[in-house]
Amino acid sequence: MENSVSNDAASAENKPQRASKVVFSGQGGEFFGIWIVNLLLSIVTLGIYSAWATVRTRQYFYGHTQIEKQPFRYLASPMQILKGRIIAIIIFALFFTISYLSPVMAVVLAILFMFVSPWLVVQSLKFNLRMTSYRNVRFAFHGDYLGAFKYFILLPILSVFTLYLALPWALKKIDHYICSNTSFGGKKMQVTTDTSSYYIAALVAAAAVFGVMTVIAIIGVVLVGVMAATDSGNASAAALMTSVAVFVAYFFAFTLSGAIYHCMIRNHLFERTELPGIAKFKSKMEVLPFLMLTLTNLVAIVLTLGLAYPWAKVRKARYLASVTSLIIYPQIDTLVDEQQSENSAFGEEAAGLFDVDVSIA
Repeated sequence: MENSVSNDAASAENKPQRASKVVFSGQGGEFFGIWIVNLLLSIVTLGIYSAWATVRTRQYFYGHTQIEKQPFRYLASPMQILKGRIIAIIIFALFFTISYLSPVMAVVLAILFMFVSPWLVVQSLKFNLRMTSYRNVRFAFHGDYLGAFKYFILLPILSVFTLYLALPWALKKIDHYICSNTSFGGKKMQVTTDTSSYYIAALVAAAAVFGVMTVIAIIGVVLVGVMAATDSGNASAAALMTSVAVFVAYFFAFTLSGAIYHCMIRNHLFERTELPGIAKFKSKMEVLPFLMLTLTNLVAIVLTLGLAYPWAKVRKARYLASVTSLIIYPQIDTLVDEQQSENSAFGEEAAGLFDVDVSIA
């Protein structure tokens, strides 16, 4: 057996590395059927079916995401998630009941939750990665509580006391913590991100907000002044139009800044992250296409009262796949699964219940 594995590894080393793109083959209409059934059954069962809905949704998106015609798989069972969700809801209910009865206890519990949340983050990452596989090989997360407490609690608090000047550095540390503790087939990711790229992205995003708001403010002042000078009766209408324009511009400016930051950081993070001997990553997100995708998705969801959500979700997944590529090394063909299924989804579901978002898109 050992000789067979050695021979496979030796033959793999002689194969050339190969370029590959991520492909997403999901369809909006197809996912709409899954989504609407999930929604209706979750309502009818008072949320119980939501565990099955979570699994069905993830299995659909994972199964339609492929590299070299090999799909990802989501391995969690609905009962795993349901058990953890029930426990999390019970704790959630106790938290708010005690908080309602005693304001002092509410403060105590809030402080307690601050110390518990890093554990939830770690458990969420461990569960989600352990339940994700590619080529029958699972991912894993190796971070611990102290690391999560440092990067998710202490550094964000520190950034507040620096008037958020340290926030890009803190975000860089969080990304580095997540990626460097992620492994595939026993191989940990290597990350070499630099702080300057995070500051540049933050500054460009902030400049975009300032630029858009400045232009709108100048246009508004000129418009009100001109209309007031020509016809005072139109001054109030001009002021109303300007207020609406400012609201729209405010939304657009922050959507634009989010698109800029997301594109720059994702491209940098993928460029500087590698699974040694297995794969190198590449992202080529562009601000304008991603901005238009975000805006049109949001408009469609609002105009259809949420019915366009499946279509928007599929569009985003397809776009992210289309701008992602890899250089794959031959050693990937010899990897074996080193992860064993563990016994609890509590951390993952509790994290979801308290809205702890730890994903990197």
